[in-house]
Amino acid sequence: MDAGLQIYDKLLQFTLFQGMSHADLMEVVGHTKLGFSKTAEGQRIVRDGDVCNQLIFVVSGSLSVETVSDDHACRVCEVVSAPYAIQPVQLFGLTQRYTSTFKALTPCSLITIDKQEVLLLLETQLVFRINMLNLFAADSQRLHHRAWRSAPRTLTDRITRFFFSRCLYPAGSKTFYILMNQLAAELNDSRLDISRALNQMQSQGLLTLHRGRIHIPMLERLLM
Repeated sequence: MDAGLQIYDKLLQFTLFQGMSHADLMEVVGHTKLGFSKTAEGQRIVRDGDVCNQLIFVVSGSLSVETVSDDHACRVCEVVSAPYAIQPVQLFGLTQRYTSTFKALTPCSLITIDKQEVLLLLETQLVFRINMLNLFAADSQRLHHRAWRSAPRTLTDRITRFFFSRCLYPAGSKTFYILMNQLAAELNDSRLDISRALNQMQSQGLLTLHRGRIHIPMLERLLM
C-alpha cells in the first residue's frame, strides 16, 4: 500500500480528521509536517506539567496514565489504548500544559503535529477547524453539566462518582492510590462507613482493596 494511503488510514482513526474528504486529507498528508516515532515499553511520552506544544496521536499500543491531585493525597492510574489523542484540548487556553503523565505500557507508534502546523490546518481545513471546535465545545459542555447532575443517593453512589470524576476515560482498568481516611475526608463521611461500603463493593466483585490502593478492573461496571 502507498505510504500516503497508510497515513491517510491512520489519521482517519482520530476525531479531528473524520469527515474530511479524500482530497483534503491527502492534501494534509502531502503538505503538513508530520512526526513519526516509536516508543519502547515503559518510556515516558509526556509528563504532568510539560508544555503542550503539539498534537500527539497514539496509532498503536497501550498507555498508562497517571494523574495526581494538587495536594498529592490521591493518585489514579489508568490504561488507555490506541487510537488515542493525548490531551488535545491542552494545546490552547489558559494553561497549555499536560495534566497527566503518559507512559508506554506496550511499544507504541506515534504521529505528532507541531502547534504551528496545527494553526495552519485550522486556517486552511474547514472540517479540521469544525472538529477542533466541537472537541473544545464538548469538553466545556461536559464540565458545565457536571455541576448540575442529580446528587448521589447513597454512599456507594458518592464513591462511584468520586472515581468517575477523577478519570480521563470513563471505562476500563483503574487503580486509585488513596488512604481510607483521605477518601472519608473527600466524601465528608466516616472512615468506618467508607470501609463498609468499599468492602460491600469488593464482595460484589467490583473492586479489590489493598493497603492504600483500590483496584477497579472495569470502571463501567460500577454503574451497572
